Amino acid sequence: MLNLRKFIYWFLAAALLVCSSYFLTGCLELLPRETTGGHLLLGNPSLASSDPSNSKNYLIKIPQYALSYNAEQGTANWVSWQLNKSWLGKVDRQDNFRPDDSLPEGWHKVSPKDYTNSGYDRGHLIPSADRTKTIEDNSATFLMTNIIPQTPDNNRGSWAELEKYSRQLVDEGRELYIIAGGMGKKKAIAKGKVIPPSQVWKIIVALDRPGTGIQGINLQTRVIAVSIPNSQGIKAKNWESYRVSVDSLEQATGYDFLRAVDTKIQEVLEAKVDQL
Repeated sequence: MLNLRKFIYWFLAAALLVCSSYFLTGCLELLPRETTGGHLLLGNPSLASSDPSNSKNYLIKIPQYALSYNAEQGTANWVSWQLNKSWLGKVDRQDNFRPDDSLPEGWHKVSPKDYTNSGYDRGHLIPSADRTKTIEDNSATFLMTNIIPQTPDNNRGSWAELEKYSRQLVDEGRELYIIAGGMGKKKAIAKGKVIPPSQVWKIIVALDRPGTGIQGINLQTRVIAVSIPNSQGIKAKNWESYRVSVDSLEQATGYDFLRAVDTKIQEVLEAKVDQL
C-alpha cells in the first residue's frame, strides 16, 4: 500500500510539473485549433451566405480559413483566418495554384493561367507561410479563390513585410485574428473575368492571451489596419506608413468589421490608428 501511495504521489507531482511548464512557457502548439467558425470569430463583415444565388457575396468555409467570394470579380471580397503557433511548422511552400472546384456549377473557376502576362502577381490573401503545419493546410492557400491580382511592388513589398510581422507577433506569444481583402477596381484581366482591386487592405486583431477568444478582446487590444495602393512604383516596404483606422475601412468597403465584439469596445478599437 505504501509503494502504491508513493507511486500516486510521484505521478501527480510529475503531472503537475508538466502542466506548470506548459502554462509558464505558453506552449501554443498544444492549443486546439479553432473550428471553421473560429476563423469568423470577429464576425461575418459582409453577412456572406452559402446560397449560390448570392454570387457577389458567397460564403466559403474550409478548415484553414473562411472567405466571401465575388463571382463577378473573380476574387474574394475578403478572407478571414486565425493565426497562432498551432498553424505554423516546417512544411514547404506547395505552389500548387489551382481552380477552386467547390464553386457552384456554372460559375467561372479562375485558373492560374488567367493571370499569365497580366503584369500582376498571383497574390495570396491568407499567406502560404501562415499555413505551414501540414501539406494540406499549405495547399489550401493556393486555391484561386484565395488569390487576387497584386502588383509586384505591392505583393513583394509592404504587404509581404506585414505578413512577416504578423508571424513575428505569433512567435512572441500572441494569437491573431486577421481579415484581408481588396477594394476598388482597375482594368480587368482574363478577358474581363478577373478584376484587380485598386487597394488591398488588412485588419489584424492581436490577442495577448491565446485561447481567450472574443472575451480576450478589450479596450487595450492591439488592432492593426492598413490600406495599400495596388500599384507599381510603391517603393516603401514600410507597411506602417499605410496604417488607417478600421472605421475608415468600413466607410470604404461598406462592411461591418469586428461585429461580434462588444459594441462599446468595438467603437473604441475601430476609431484608433495603430501607433506601436
